Amino acid sequence: MAKRTIRTIPQQRTPVAEQEAAVRRHNFDEVNLGYTEAEATLEAERCLLCPEPTCVSGCPVGIDIPAFIARIAEHDPKGAYQVLARSTLLPAVCGRVCPQETQCEGVCIVGQSLAPVAIGRLERYAGDRAIAEGYASRSHVEPSRFKVGIVGSGPAGMACAADVARAGCKVTVFEALHQPGGVLRYGIPEFRLPNRVIDAELANLGRLGVEFQCNTLVGRLFTIEQMRDELGFDAVFIGSGAGYPSMLGIPGEQLNGVLSANELLTRCNLMQGRDFPGFDTPMPRGKRVAVVGAGNTAMDAMRVSLRLGAEEVYCVYRRSHVECPARAEEVHHAEEEGVVFHWLTAPLEILGDRDGNVTGMRCQQMALGEPDSSGRARPVPVPGSEHVLDVDLVVFAIGTNANPILGQTSGLALNSRGYIAVDETLATSIAGVYAGGDIVTGAATVIEAMGAGRKAAAGMLAYLGLAVPDEAPAAPFGLPAGQRNFLRLQAA
Repeated sequence: MAKRTIRTIPQQRTPVAEQEAAVRRHNFDEVNLGYTEAEATLEAERCLLCPEPTCVSGCPVGIDIPAFIARIAEHDPKGAYQVLARSTLLPAVCGRVCPQETQCEGVCIVGQSLAPVAIGRLERYAGDRAIAEGYASRSHVEPSRFKVGIVGSGPAGMACAADVARAGCKVTVFEALHQPGGVLRYGIPEFRLPNRVIDAELANLGRLGVEFQCNTLVGRLFTIEQMRDELGFDAVFIGSGAGYPSMLGIPGEQLNGVLSANELLTRCNLMQGRDFPGFDTPMPRGKRVAVVGAGNTAMDAMRVSLRLGAEEVYCVYRRSHVECPARAEEVHHAEEEGVVFHWLTAPLEILGDRDGNVTGMRCQQMALGEPDSSGRARPVPVPGSEHVLDVDLVVFAIGTNANPILGQTSGLALNSRGYIAVDETLATSIAGVYAGGDIVTGAATVIEAMGAGRKAAAGMLAYLGLAVPDEAPAAPFGLPAGQRNFLRLQAA
């Protein structure tokens, strides 16, 4: 193969087909339709196959990105999936929802001169081919005597469960809700991440022998200490996420028609409230909806509201478009679908009628001042700029906090923000108990949570004596070759 250079590769990033905005705002079908084989092959040819790839260091789980892209260019999607499977359990998920533009694609060498290689779209392509054609990881692992409990079935818990299961441990995952998947299922609408994709990639854990127990709220049915002392778990990982919603604390938050984005999305996605009355989940539906915040969750809440029949949906954000934390693609899709953005606008009060229903939101125009502790320009009020936004539903999407149940019911040490305190191996203050993901760091990305789950698994396996303490399981997925109780896996 001739050496690729910036001048010899395709100069334009390969576009991907999408549903038309006028059509998709009325359905929950996936917006991004993914690459065809020809499109994926063309885009793969844009990769320079760098000998020292910066994209790999930009990936929280260290995927060998040039290797899997090279397989796609060679018309070998199964080989591409095999490369991905060494490092990630969720290629079809991460290819859809991870912010590649700030991770692998953000440091792509091609991106210094042209649009970066569409690594996320290519990862999705390989993951989708694996699902469609039934590739699977075939496990050849000698069982150990150890029993491991995982609290939470989101990306951190799934990644940890995979590593410890592949090391021969008997793994049980406890999920508080009635279906596994964590934030992937309750927090992300199907037009971005279809349930069939989550189900397919969860099935990989089942093939490793991982068991799921849903409707099990750890901290209420039993405590972390009881998992260790009475239920017989030799080690425990906590990956319960941080789904406790934040509110602003302004007047009127108690009115009917005020809710968090987490509640809106959970009712719609997990509890299928979008199909009410076909499903017995009451679903608040406004005609004029204001969503406070401008992150990815806010974009999801706004786009869901449109699909639920709202006539007008407003994004209310106290900073400008430049400081908006959502992915550019999500903002673009929201704009295409008709969301109206009120940048530099801060809510002051939610207004209601005699019956306690929302009738409007009093707001104030803002201007950007000096940077605050986050490094972003601080919004400051513009005198005399108060105005009322005519709305009948207000959704807060301004972040989440750690759910306090585990902290209240166990002896786990917490940090000043209420998140679980851990050391460099992600060990908590209770022997044999590890934690990672949003419950430790606060809200992060799917792939960062997976990286935390894998790091915690390394610490747990060292604690159990199944791994050499100083050898972290970078790649392949599972323990490194040479460690005890390990046989390399092969995608079938």
